[in-house]
Amino acid sequence: MSFVPQGCGGSDAAPFKLTKKPNIVFIMADDLGYSDIGAFGSDIDTPNLNALAASGRLLTNHHTGTVCAITRSMLISGTDHHLVGEGTMGAPNDERKGLPGYEGYLNDRSLSVAQLLKDAGYHTYMAGKWHLGSNIATPATPVALGSTGQTPDQWGFEKSYALMGGAASNHFAHEAAGSKNYTENGAYVQPGQPGQPGGTGGGAFYSTDFYTQRLINYIDTNKGDGKPFFAYAAYTSPHWPLQVPEPYLSKYKGRFDAGYDAVRAARVAKQKQLGILPQDFTAYAGDPEALTSSPASANNGTTRAKYTSAVNSPADGYVDYAAGRVSKKWTSLTPLERKAQARYMEIYAGMVDNLDHNIGLLIQHLKDIGEYDNTLIVFQSDNGAEGWPIAAASADPKATDEANATEPVYSTLGTDNGLASAKRLQYGLRWAEVSAAPFRQTKGHFGEGGVSTPLIVRMPGQTTAQPTFVPFTHIIDLTATFLDAGQAKLPTQAAPPLVSTLTGEDQNKGKVVYDNRYVYPVTGQSILQVLLGNSDTSVRKAPFGDESYGRAYLTSTDGKWKALWTEPPIGPADGHWQLYDLAKDRGENNDLAASNPSVISGLVADWKAYLKSVGGVEPLRPAGYY
Repeated sequence: MSFVPQGCGGSDAAPFKLTKKPNIVFIMADDLGYSDIGAFGSDIDTPNLNALAASGRLLTNHHTGTVCAITRSMLISGTDHHLVGEGTMGAPNDERKGLPGYEGYLNDRSLSVAQLLKDAGYHTYMAGKWHLGSNIATPATPVALGSTGQTPDQWGFEKSYALMGGAASNHFAHEAAGSKNYTENGAYVQPGQPGQPGGTGGGAFYSTDFYTQRLINYIDTNKGDGKPFFAYAAYTSPHWPLQVPEPYLSKYKGRFDAGYDAVRAARVAKQKQLGILPQDFTAYAGDPEALTSSPASANNGTTRAKYTSAVNSPADGYVDYAAGRVSKKWTSLTPLERKAQARYMEIYAGMVDNLDHNIGLLIQHLKDIGEYDNTLIVFQSDNGAEGWPIAAASADPKATDEANATEPVYSTLGTDNGLASAKRLQYGLRWAEVSAAPFRQTKGHFGEGGVSTPLIVRMPGQTTAQPTFVPFTHIIDLTATFLDAGQAKLPTQAAPPLVSTLTGEDQNKGKVVYDNRYVYPVTGQSILQVLLGNSDTSVRKAPFGDESYGRAYLTSTDGKWKALWTEPPIGPADGHWQLYDLAKDRGENNDLAASNPSVISGLVADWKAYLKSVGGVEPLRPAGYY
């Protein structure tokens, strides 16, 4: 493979092509923010990702779902998460429980990128976080996707070692005998038990290190047989609990003592220096300080409550909302609070550094076995930075932080406690704002900081950086791109009508036939021609919308306008939809809804049409995942 594009093919030039099916390595970080790697402005050492960027291409307007399971369902299926079982992360406990699309696992109406690539002649491997269902198929129970067989092996992965849930209790494992948190090739395993990784006679286990070596082992299993491979490295770093081995644990001591604002400003300045941001870009300045929690409405939590939502406004009597968050600026912290907060970020940085090291090992192995030049490598995060507070969202974390800053606790932060559950340690909302720089909001929200992640793509044979691609892209577009590059055959036969006697609607509308199932087709748009240098324009053909936790957004087809809804008190007190001109204000500083009523009304109408088209249901009480 010797393809090295220098730009667009142009109308008179022959288009660049892949000369054979490439290997595909997709690397996903967990809760990594937009500015957390060096190529996107970070102060954290990420030389391997920087090198990948220097020989690849940055896509700076890339988007995901608001949380991990939602994003992962869209990666695997290539379409909207409401259609394939993750309308919210896991099965909801509200009035949507039991509704189609809210199963809480990848349902049987989904295609699988791994299975389609396997059909196209690929080996398929994954190691890391699955989070799309955990029941295994057993000989006593017939395999049925979405019921008994929910593990990666049932979705086309030839070999897999997977964390079933959303987070490891301990990145160093120590699983109890008989636990069902991990599987390998469809059978439960317990890292930390005798004879297993992390246990006596089983070698060491730290999640990032282990997943790398497992994936390398899988790749080597069929090395040299002439078939390409799809390898999904689904890392759980830097997701809480914050833990990392030495030398990374101590490496960043003192690096973040200047506090949130100084570190964030330095990152924004570097982003402008690197050309990630234009020089006149106005970054979001951060949420206003809240030293105490703002009160909830009088009926909050009662049967009388009528909550403001994206579809129910205060004008119609929907006026209720929850209490606000406590969120303090660096200057308001006590010395002990600052000591603890700085330490959290030091450990987080160590996890990112260790992640980069392991990505380097994986890339080097591709070089060592002669596969690097025929491999499409893609790196991104699963969503924006994780702002989960270290104490309850409406509580002051002072007591927790000061206890963590005091011995004997302080010196143990980020270490392996030897137990199945590590100390629950997050770095909180303000450091997440730093990771999200230059954008607004964090994981769980639809502000750009919640759903924008770094994206690096290196094409087979590419040796020099290609121009940054700035139009909107989405995780489902990568699914389409992988299938395009792998020459996978997509199902096109329309499913037969299935008209509901209750509603009169065709329940198979839009579905296609695949493997005796009626499934939703891939709706992402391939960006392969962009990556090949044959195009430099957006692949979007329609407005793009999403919803989760009752929060919502929609961008216009041309990428200029964004309608955004967030519940109060995080969002506007009067519950209105906000409007931002992304062409001028991707930092989302200036809400233009009041001065552009026709624009916002049109976008909201498009969003309602979108939600209906995917079977989404706005909850009666919008609320985030914490």
